[in-house]
Amino acid sequence: MLEKLYLIFNWSEVWALFIPLLVLAFRRNQPAFLKPVIIYLWIALFLNLTGDSIAEFKEYYAGGIRSNNPLYNIHSVLRFVCFSYFFQLLGAHFKGIFNRIISLAAFTLILLDFIFIENFMNTRHLSGNLLALEAFVFMIFCMQYYLFQLQVETSAFFKRKDFWVVTGLSIFVVVNFFVFLFFVPLLTENPDLADRMWSIHNLAYIVLCIFIAKAFYEPA
Repeated sequence: MLEKLYLIFNWSEVWALFIPLLVLAFRRNQPAFLKPVIIYLWIALFLNLTGDSIAEFKEYYAGGIRSNNPLYNIHSVLRFVCFSYFFQLLGAHFKGIFNRIISLAAFTLILLDFIFIENFMNTRHLSGNLLALEAFVFMIFCMQYYLFQLQVETSAFFKRKDFWVVTGLSIFVVVNFFVFLFFVPLLTENPDLADRMWSIHNLAYIVLCIFIAKAFYEPA
């Protein structure tokens, strides 16, 4: 029984995405700023379904495919693009020089990391540097969002669609920043502990999907 529950939890990166997608099926009329989030959900569903199926059934894959680690790197880059565009659509306060510098610096560090330090298509492990950098930048964006909302003193704060998306993303990146930062070193020293630590990521991912579903559910 425990093994079945553990297997279900391991596939949470796939089934958790159906929570917001199911809500979206009944509430299709969403504002424009949520379009990048919707695009991300479909991209994530494809990448996570492919990645988990490789991990579970890799002996059936042709062409010597034995690792889903490069898919996590691709997922991270595309998630960064989608949610960065989401923040851009929230208003002019996310289109200033500060945000442009942060985004440009992040892309520059990613390029330097994969040119001189890591292999983007590494099949042994995912890129902890990439995931940690993505989480760090999103923490800055989320903090900036909350500071702006406090300044404008928005009423009915909990009824805002953007609030629920940003809050779900905030929980996801804050919880996972140190998971991403130390996952690869821990994978070398203690693979079993690293595997259990990744369960924290899966739990935070479920929370992110629930909060996105809440955003879709709120009236426009």
